[in-house]
Amino acid sequence: MTIALTKPAQTPSSSAERLYQQIRHRILLGELAQGARLPEQRLADELSTSRIPLREALNRLAADGFIELRPRRGALVAVWTAEEVHHLFDCRLALEPPAAARAAERAAAGAELAGLKEALSSSEQEMRAGDDLTFAEANVRFHQELLRAAGNPMMDRLMGSIAGRMVWLFHLTSQRDHQVACKEHRSIVEAVLSGNPRLAETLAYSHIEVGRAPSFDVLKSLIDIAG
Repeated sequence: MTIALTKPAQTPSSSAERLYQQIRHRILLGELAQGARLPEQRLADELSTSRIPLREALNRLAADGFIELRPRRGALVAVWTAEEVHHLFDCRLALEPPAAARAAERAAAGAELAGLKEALSSSEQEMRAGDDLTFAEANVRFHQELLRAAGNPMMDRLMGSIAGRMVWLFHLTSQRDHQVACKEHRSIVEAVLSGNPRLAETLAYSHIEVGRAPSFDVLKSLIDIAG
């Protein structure tokens, strides 16, 4: 007797994850432009899905800052403004330098911090591969690992809440020199692993703040945004 093998049905959560990734990818690549309306029925038809997992995906996209959900207007792709770019940089300054300092303290106490070293290596590999979006993702994973290295789960969760916006901004500003970014990352990691909290904190702060003006310069050439 032959037993027919059937493909497992997708659960609502797995369907929502697939939809989240598809829509997120299209926003990152600019296929769904900033400010574009996202009617549920049209999206459901395009993505061959029902509205229940689609709404779950849209709620997650809104939480991650990719879209806005407005009463009676539905979903809209989020629009970058100068204020929001500054807010993102300010959030990073509040989180990453103290995390780098704490990570250095932990390294001095004997913590291995293997995840941070692996994230650095991965980002350097993706930089050499030459795909801007893949590098942006790997770049943000490095910054998330820096937060994890601090050993503070609350800081880690706060970083996770802005990680999606960071990927989007890094990809929008991918004209910036990736080699410079990786070199600065390596300097931060070396300071952390050497157990030097003050140097690690200073390098992390400089890495973020020095990138603020060049990011605006690139954005001005792409979208209607002022510094």
